[in-house]
Amino acid sequence: MFSLKADFDELRERIRHGRDLGPASFEPVFYLVFPPEQILEVKRQMPAWISKLHQEGWDVHTFSMAEHIWSVLKDDPLWSLCAMEDRSAPLDWARTNKALADILIGEGALLKRLESALEPLEGKRNAVMLVTDLEALHPFLRIGAIESQLMGKFHVPTVFFYPGVRTGKTNLKFLGFYPADGNYRSVHVGG
Repeated sequence: MFSLKADFDELRERIRHGRDLGPASFEPVFYLVFPPEQILEVKRQMPAWISKLHQEGWDVHTFSMAEHIWSVLKDDPLWSLCAMEDRSAPLDWARTNKALADILIGEGALLKRLESALEPLEGKRNAVMLVTDLEALHPFLRIGAIESQLMGKFHVPTVFFYPGVRTGKTNLKFLGFYPADGNYRSVHVGG
Protein backbone atom coordinates (compact mmCIF):
# COMPACT_ATOMS: atom_id res chain seq x y z
CA MET A 1 0.00 0.00 0.00
CA PHE A 2 1.29 3.44 -0.98
CA SER A 3 2.09 5.79 1.90
CA LEU A 4 3.60 9.25 1.40
CA LYS A 5 4.61 9.35 5.06
CA ALA A 6 6.41 6.00 4.92
CA ASP A 7 8.12 6.93 1.65
CA PHE A 8 9.26 10.30 3.04
CA ASP A 9 10.57 8.56 6.18
CA GLU A 10 12.54 6.12 4.00
CA LEU A 11 13.86 9.03 1.94
CA ARG A 12 15.07 10.81 5.08
CA GLU A 13 16.91 7.67 6.16
CA ARG A 14 18.57 7.31 2.77
CA ILE A 15 19.64 10.95 2.74
CA ARG A 16 21.05 10.58 6.24
CA HIS A 17 23.06 7.50 5.28
CA GLY A 18 24.14 8.86 1.90
CA ARG A 19 24.41 7.08 -1.39
CA ASP A 20 26.09 3.74 -1.74
CA LEU A 21 28.84 3.76 -4.31
CA GLY A 22 27.67 1.92 -7.38
CA PRO A 23 28.54 1.53 -11.04
CA ALA A 24 25.95 4.06 -12.26
CA SER A 25 26.68 7.04 -10.06
CA PHE A 26 27.96 8.26 -6.74
CA GLU A 27 26.12 11.53 -6.58
CA PRO A 28 23.55 12.12 -3.83
CA VAL A 29 20.49 12.36 -6.10
CA PHE A 30 17.19 11.01 -4.83
CA TYR A 31 13.68 10.83 -6.26
CA LEU A 32 10.58 10.62 -4.11
CA VAL A 33 8.23 8.97 -6.59
CA PHE A 34 4.51 9.34 -5.95
CA PRO A 35 1.32 8.80 -7.97
CA PRO A 36 0.39 11.89 -10.02
CA GLU A 37 -2.98 12.07 -8.27
CA GLN A 38 -1.04 12.83 -5.06
CA ILE A 39 0.51 16.08 -6.38
CA LEU A 40 -1.69 18.29 -4.18
CA GLU A 41 -1.08 16.14 -1.11
CA VAL A 42 2.68 16.40 -1.63
CA LYS A 43 2.33 20.19 -1.81
CA ARG A 44 0.29 20.13 1.43
CA GLN A 45 2.92 18.00 3.16
CA MET A 46 5.93 20.01 1.97
CA PRO A 47 6.01 22.56 4.85
CA ALA A 48 5.89 19.74 7.41
CA TRP A 49 8.60 17.79 5.58
CA ILE A 50 10.85 20.84 5.38
CA SER A 51 10.29 21.44 9.09
CA LYS A 52 11.15 17.80 9.87
CA LEU A 53 14.40 18.08 7.88
CA HIS A 54 15.27 21.32 9.73
CA GLN A 55 14.64 19.59 13.07
CA GLU A 56 17.08 16.86 12.01
CA GLY A 57 19.79 19.46 11.38
CA TRP A 58 19.50 19.92 7.62
CA ASP A 59 19.95 23.30 5.96
CA VAL A 60 17.01 22.99 3.52
CA HIS A 61 16.94 24.80 0.18
CA THR A 62 14.11 24.54 -2.33
CA PHE A 63 13.93 24.98 -6.08
CA SER A 64 10.44 25.21 -7.56
CA MET A 65 10.38 24.22 -11.23
CA ALA A 66 7.07 26.05 -11.68
CA GLU A 67 8.47 29.32 -10.32
CA HIS A 68 11.63 29.09 -12.38
CA ILE A 69 9.81 28.11 -15.57
CA TRP A 70 7.58 31.16 -15.23
CA SER A 71 10.55 33.39 -14.43
CA VAL A 72 12.54 32.13 -17.45
CA LEU A 73 9.56 32.65 -19.75
CA LYS A 74 8.59 36.13 -18.62
CA ASP A 75 12.24 37.32 -18.60
CA ASP A 76 12.87 36.12 -22.16
CA PRO A 77 13.07 38.92 -24.74
CA LEU A 78 10.71 36.97 -27.03
CA TRP A 79 8.03 36.52 -24.36
CA SER A 80 5.86 39.40 -25.55
CA LEU A 81 6.03 38.05 -29.11
CA CYS A 82 5.03 34.58 -27.88
CA ALA A 83 2.08 36.03 -25.94
CA MET A 84 0.98 38.04 -28.99
CA GLU A 85 1.22 35.00 -31.28
CA ASP A 86 -0.72 32.91 -28.77
CA ARG A 87 -3.53 35.46 -28.74
CA SER A 88 -3.72 35.25 -32.55
CA ALA A 89 -4.12 31.44 -32.49
CA PRO A 90 -5.04 30.40 -28.92
CA LEU A 91 -5.90 26.82 -29.86
CA ASP A 92 -2.67 26.01 -31.67
CA TRP A 93 -1.20 24.14 -28.69
CA ALA A 94 1.55 22.44 -30.68
CA ARG A 95 2.97 25.78 -31.80
CA THR A 96 2.59 27.35 -28.36
CA ASN A 97 4.24 24.41 -26.59
CA LYS A 98 7.11 24.37 -29.09
CA ALA A 99 7.72 28.10 -28.63
CA LEU A 100 7.74 27.77 -24.84
CA ALA A 101 9.97 24.68 -24.94
CA ASP A 102 12.42 26.52 -27.20
CA ILE A 103 12.73 29.28 -24.61
CA LEU A 104 13.20 26.85 -21.72
CA ILE A 105 15.59 24.48 -23.49
CA GLY A 106 17.18 26.69 -26.16
CA GLU A 107 20.06 28.11 -24.18
CA GLY A 108 19.69 25.82 -21.20
CA ALA A 109 18.00 28.55 -19.17
CA LEU A 110 16.22 26.21 -16.76
CA LEU A 111 19.26 23.94 -16.45
CA LYS A 112 21.47 26.92 -15.64
CA ARG A 113 19.10 28.09 -12.92
CA LEU A 114 19.19 24.74 -11.14
CA GLU A 115 22.96 24.59 -11.52
CA SER A 116 23.22 28.11 -10.07
CA ALA A 117 21.05 27.09 -7.12
CA LEU A 118 23.27 24.05 -6.43
CA GLU A 119 26.63 25.84 -6.78
CA PRO A 120 26.64 27.83 -3.53
CA LEU A 121 25.73 24.69 -1.57
CA GLU A 122 28.94 22.87 -2.50
CA GLY A 123 30.96 22.12 0.60
CA LYS A 124 28.07 22.82 2.97
CA ARG A 125 27.93 19.67 5.04
CA ASN A 126 24.26 19.75 6.10
CA ALA A 127 22.70 21.31 3.00
CA VAL A 128 19.92 19.55 1.11
CA MET A 129 18.16 20.74 -2.05
CA LEU A 130 14.48 19.91 -2.60
CA VAL A 131 13.36 20.25 -6.23
CA THR A 132 9.58 20.62 -6.40
CA ASP A 133 6.81 21.13 -8.94
CA LEU A 134 8.26 18.81 -11.60
CA GLU A 135 4.81 18.48 -13.16
CA ALA A 136 5.33 22.01 -14.56
CA LEU A 137 7.90 20.53 -16.97
CA HIS A 138 5.10 18.88 -18.96
CA PRO A 139 4.95 19.03 -21.99
CA PHE A 140 8.30 20.75 -22.49
CA LEU A 141 10.87 18.30 -21.13
CA ARG A 142 11.47 15.70 -18.45
CA ILE A 143 13.67 16.03 -15.42
CA GLY A 144 15.89 13.14 -16.52
CA ALA A 145 17.28 15.36 -19.29
CA ILE A 146 18.23 18.00 -16.74
CA GLU A 147 19.60 15.48 -14.23
CA SER A 148 21.87 13.86 -16.81
CA GLN A 149 23.32 17.22 -17.89
CA LEU A 150 24.06 18.15 -14.28
CA MET A 151 25.98 14.98 -13.43
CA GLY A 152 29.10 15.99 -11.56
CA LYS A 153 27.39 19.06 -10.07
CA PHE A 154 25.34 17.40 -7.33
CA HIS A 155 27.51 17.92 -4.25
CA VAL A 156 24.72 17.91 -1.68
CA PRO A 157 21.74 15.59 -1.34
CA THR A 158 19.24 16.67 -3.99
CA VAL A 159 15.68 15.37 -3.85
CA PHE A 160 13.37 15.51 -6.85
CA PHE A 161 9.68 15.18 -5.98
CA TYR A 162 8.60 13.10 -8.97
CA PRO A 163 4.93 12.63 -9.90
CA GLY A 164 4.94 9.37 -11.80
CA VAL A 165 5.05 5.63 -11.75
CA ARG A 166 7.98 3.37 -11.02
CA THR A 167 8.22 0.49 -13.50
CA GLY A 168 11.34 -1.26 -12.21
CA LYS A 169 14.41 -0.43 -10.18
CA THR A 170 15.45 2.51 -12.39
CA ASN A 171 12.55 3.02 -14.83
CA LEU A 172 10.14 5.88 -14.23
CA LYS A 173 7.05 7.02 -16.16
CA PHE A 174 6.73 10.78 -15.77
CA LEU A 175 3.16 11.72 -14.81
CA GLY A 176 2.20 8.08 -15.35
CA PHE A 177 1.67 8.42 -19.10
CA TYR A 178 5.06 9.18 -20.64
CA PRO A 179 6.98 6.11 -21.85
CA ALA A 180 9.12 4.48 -19.16
CA ASP A 181 12.60 5.99 -18.99
CA GLY A 182 15.49 4.05 -17.45
CA ASN A 183 18.16 6.71 -17.84
CA TYR A 184 17.95 8.01 -14.28
CA ARG A 185 21.14 7.62 -12.23
CA SER A 186 19.48 8.26 -8.91
CA VAL A 187 18.00 6.47 -5.92
CA HIS A 188 14.23 6.07 -6.21
CA VAL A 189 12.00 5.90 -3.16
CA GLY A 190 8.28 5.17 -3.42
CA GLY A 191 6.25 4.78 -6.55
